[in-house]
Amino acid sequence: MQQNLKMTPSEYLQLKAFARIDGGLLALLWSASFACYIKGLQYPVLGITALLLMLLTPFYVAYRLKRFRDVDLNGVISLMRGWAFVALVFFYGAVLLALVQYVYFAYIDHGYLLSYFHQAMESQEMKDMLYTYGMSEMMNESVQMLSEMRPIDYALNVLTLNITFGLIIGWPIAALLKR
Repeated sequence: MQQNLKMTPSEYLQLKAFARIDGGLLALLWSASFACYIKGLQYPVLGITALLLMLLTPFYVAYRLKRFRDVDLNGVISLMRGWAFVALVFFYGAVLLALVQYVYFAYIDHGYLLSYFHQAMESQEMKDMLYTYGMSEMMNESVQMLSEMRPIDYALNVLTLNITFGLIIGWPIAALLKR
């Protein structure tokens, strides 16, 4: 039995609606990870938590796609529809996270993250390590580049990375869950 590869307008609206909801939930997961990362600079356990939350991303999106397939589509989803769902979830989540990060860097950070990097670079252990690996110049250039970035630049960089990641990781997730 061959499946119809085209979505009807109502199926497309349904796909977008569920992807928006799941994208919002993904943005909450990513925002929690971002907050743990920022606080993890002072409390290392939260830094590990941030990493774990980020690593959960593909599993969380796969779970939401499986739920969408089983509950809302009666257990059947094509590869393309699954990929479109994952790509849209990442898109909506990335847009919301970019907004969160813009607000953080524009109104809350006040140079905290950059000053932390400067302090870390000034420690003797870091200087020795960077010198040993021949990375001193590169790190100085990187920190200089970060200091010249505007809040919107941070947000747009993360937006682009997350959308690209979603487009790429969407294929294996959709392939594993298609029926």
